[in-house]
Amino acid sequence: MTLLEVGRITRAHGVRGEVVVDLITHRVDRLAAGTTLQSGRGDLTIVASRPFGEKHLVTFAGVADRTGAEALRGVVLSAPPLDDEPDAMWVHELVGSSVVEVNGTERGAVVAVEANPAADLLVLASGALVPVIFVVRREGDRIVVDVPDGLFEL
Repeated sequence: MTLLEVGRITRAHGVRGEVVVDLITHRVDRLAAGTTLQSGRGDLTIVASRPFGEKHLVTFAGVADRTGAEALRGVVLSAPPLDDEPDAMWVHELVGSSVVEVNGTERGAVVAVEANPAADLLVLASGALVPVIFVVRREGDRIVVDVPDGLFEL
């Protein structure tokens, strides 16, 4: 089963086992009480969570003190994709796909997806960067884009 990274534990908070989680998804419900997330340290079940500035304070089952919370520093939290987002494009599905313009011009393969505040960028093997806002559709392992004139000449 494919797992998606949904967050990372950045540090302990207080003395009762809470940790600070940097959530990297817009789906705050990933931190709902009772949810189980996967990690390199095994499954972690959320007992409670609450907003903490731009991050979240989370309590996991079995983590009752600062020592236990400190042991989780840097742990990556993962979960399976949600079925309620059928049109979602996942990074692991985009990498390796070929990019083609709506007029049929092949532009090469996606080698990475780079986070960018305005819009994530498809990084092509040629070094070209294509904002995902120009993606029109996916057709199997092809990504069809409608980009402004001159984008590939930069």
